[in-house]
Formats: sequence, structure tokens, C-alpha cells
Amino acid sequence: MDTHIVSSIDSSEFTHLTRTLSKSTVIGLDAEWKPVRSQRSTFPTVTLLQLACQIGDDSAGWDESVVFLLDLSSLPLPSIWELIKDVLVSPDILKLGFKFKQDLIYLSSTFRAQGGNPGFDQVEPYMDITNIYKFLQHKQGKKISKDTKSLSAICEEILGLHLSKELQCSDWSHRPLTEEQIRYAAKDAHCLLGIFKIFQAKVIKEGPLCNHVNEQHQSNVSLGLKGILEMPDCENKLVGRKFCNALDIVQATASSEECERIARGVEVIRKTKPMDESLWKIVRKYGEKLFLRVSDRNPKASRRKGKRLSSVVVCEEKQLENYGDWQGPPPWDISLGGDGCPKFLCDVMVEGLAKHLRCVGVDAAVPHSRKPEPRELIDQAYKEKRVLLTRDAKLLRHQYLIKNQIYRVNNLLKNEQLLEVIEAFQLKISEDQLMSRCTKCNGRFIQKPLTVEEAIEAAKGFQKIPNCLFDKNLEFWQCMDCNQLYWEVVYFLFSLILEMSFFSNTENTL
Repeated sequence: MDTHIVSSIDSSEFTHLTRTLSKSTVIGLDAEWKPVRSQRSTFPTVTLLQLACQIGDDSAGWDESVVFLLDLSSLPLPSIWELIKDVLVSPDILKLGFKFKQDLIYLSSTFRAQGGNPGFDQVEPYMDITNIYKFLQHKQGKKISKDTKSLSAICEEILGLHLSKELQCSDWSHRPLTEEQIRYAAKDAHCLLGIFKIFQAKVIKEGPLCNHVNEQHQSNVSLGLKGILEMPDCENKLVGRKFCNALDIVQATASSEECERIARGVEVIRKTKPMDESLWKIVRKYGEKLFLRVSDRNPKASRRKGKRLSSVVVCEEKQLENYGDWQGPPPWDISLGGDGCPKFLCDVMVEGLAKHLRCVGVDAAVPHSRKPEPRELIDQAYKEKRVLLTRDAKLLRHQYLIKNQIYRVNNLLKNEQLLEVIEAFQLKISEDQLMSRCTKCNGRFIQKPLTVEEAIEAAKGFQKIPNCLFDKNLEFWQCMDCNQLYWEVVYFLFSLILEMSFFSNTENTL
């Protein structure tokens, strides 16, 4: 991705931004902020606004784009308010977002508080990635789920790309941003263009989008606005009229000084590149309007009484302090009747940690359902005698139900989470444990390795083995539960990576 951080209006990056916006017809929007953890009702302050701009015509690939990260903590907000407002309401730019209404509320609040302006109240034309995903699901004949999928899940299903959300709750107010934060922020906005490109190609391939857009020919402009309104089907003609031609209507309607002033204002807007016909038709048929009501400007007050709310906050803070370090003993401890083998349950917030634990031979399960209730997690941890690993502070309220069976993971990145858990629980990892569990299902491998011929036979209709492995003297291992096949190359690569991570991050050796 071509990524630029804009932190000053006098910089070359800001000039590049304004020029790119004048040539862009599709833009992906996203925003980042530091979560508010206080008792008073207030909106978070947006510190980063991401604009992923599609460059080129309709045939351009989604990778032919540039991402701008606007550092709102450094930029003078009054100076960029008009620029952002013009982008959000420009009829020549299709805006893409994922549940962007919340971002718009926070963004508007930030500008009102720091910029002394009215903020923002609408985005048009706009398309939500959630609706695009449902459209693609419908066209593929799949059942549309009532539950809204995450952007990460949608991105992986449609684009085949993994979008890590580990840094979503990091401190976005801290400067300078880390390289990981910059990549995360850029990818969040950039992937929206890729998903839309798939949708656009699907719609165009199926044929006419809608009835032919009734274009108003130059010969009819002389009729003026009144004449156009009196024509049959005038409503569709006006809706189908591109905004960049509005200047002609204004000039044909009257020649007063006021109209000339309006015409000059429209002329400025015409500097943006107009949409091509196919994109314009998509906008007409599928485009939405995102707008804020007056009630959206103020945070919703909590229904809880002040005294009750404060006690909950204090309780959570105490729990975070008490369970920052593991106090044990764990349920697998021999003194408690356990077998001495560590067993964990990783909730959806640290599900990626489960695969890392399995790679080092640790029994790590995941919830039975995609969106489990707290009670389900607690029951599973209790019945299977596991320690529940989570980043959800709310789950710590249930500590009294399963004593010494909940641990709050502090780190965001999976590698660091793995090291944290190993250190917190004093796990002993030996070399023969590496890759002894299936990373897919947590199952055990067969006791005897398979030859190449046996692996080919076992993989038929199930898994494809690369041809380059056939002429190598490799051993294959198969999971006894899900039948997934692994080979030695994977083992040695992971062993090397893991060993390097341990020696560079901790004094403990394997």
C-alpha cells in the first residue's frame, strides 16, 4: 500500500492529498480513537482519519490506490473542516465504510469540540460494506445470517486476506504511531476498496444495473429549470442529472447576479473528477445516505444510577489490579487432583492465541459457538477444567463462579501473548512438544509418521499436497481428529521462529 501520514497543512503530503481527492471517485473511510474509560458521558476523541483513495478509471485494480492517514491530533481542525466536509457530501465521490455512523458521530464531536465548527452531519453517496457483503451472499445463494459479521471475517471470506484486529484497542492518541499501528490503520481502509471492487465486478457482469439513466441533452438546457420540471417523468430526469452539469441549468434559468454567484460556486465543485457511467448507475441503485440526527450529537446517558455505576467501575478496576498476575493454583495442578497437563480455553478475543499455544504442544480449546454467552464460557471452562484466557474485563466479574480459572491477557500481539502465558503459568516447553498438536482442531497427531505415498492416499478429496514435496524424503503427520496433514517443513520453520522469539524476548530457554 502507498501510505502517507498527513500531519501538517504545509506539507507535501497534504498537497498530495488534495490533488488525489480531486481525481478519486471511490474512497474508503475509517477512523481510530482511544477508548474512553470514565464515568462521565462523553464521546471519544478521534485522533486518526483514514482515507483510502481509488486512483484511475473503472478498469483500475483496487491495489492502484493510495491511503492517507490524517493525524487529527496535529492538524489544525478548522483548516481541514471544509475539505473533509466537501469529501463527505461530494456527489462525485462514493464513500465506503464499515458501520461508519459511529465513526461519523465521534468525528463530528471531535471537530465541534476542538475546531469550533458545526462538525459533520451526513455522508452521501455512501455504501456500507455490511450491505455489500449481504448482496454477495444472496447472489451466491447462501443464507444471509441475521448476525453482522466483523470486517475481519468479511475480508477473509471475500478477499482471502487476514485482517488482524489486535491493535484495534491500542492507544491511538500516543505519538509517534508505531509501524504496526500505521499498517493496521491503512489496511482497515484499504480493504474496503477491494471488497467494493468484487461487488462492482459482480454487478456489471450480471448486465444492466437499472433502467437507462435519462440524460438531459444540451438542446434541452435552454428550456430552463421550469421547463425541465414541466416535462414528463421530470423527477427521474433530475435525479439522473449529474451534478457537474448543474451549472448549465443555473445559467439557463436566470442571469441575475445571485445566480452568477451560485454558478461560480458550482464551478469550484466541478474540479472533482465526475464518476464514470457504470459507477454512477451503481450509486443510483445501491447508494445510501448516512446522516446524523440531533439526538446523535449527545452521548446517551446511562440508565444506571450514579452510585451503582461508580461501584461497578471501582469493582472492575480492583479486578484488573488483582488479576494482572496469575495467582493460581490452576485446575490441572496435581494437588487439586489434576493430571499436571496445562489446559486453556481462549475466548473469541484471543482466539488466535489458541493456535500459537497448540504449536508449542499446549492443549488450547476455543468456544463451542461463534458468539458464546459468558455462562457458556464459564460452563465449558469448569467442565473441562481449563483456565479461561480473555481480554474482556467484564468476564472477570464471574471470577467467583470459577475460582482460579480466569486470566486476563494483557498483550495485544499474538507472539507476545504466547510469551506472557508461558511466563505467567510457568509452562515448561520441550522440543518434542513443538507441533505435537493440530493447530486447526487441537487434536493429537498419529503416533507413527506417514510416508509420501501414504500421505497422498490420505489426502485424496480432502487436502492438496504441493507437488514439490513428492521428490523429497519427508515425513507426514496426520491429526487423529480432523485428519489434517502436516509435514516436516512446517515443523522446522516454526521451531526456528519460536526459538528466535524466545531468545530475543525472554531469558528462559526451551
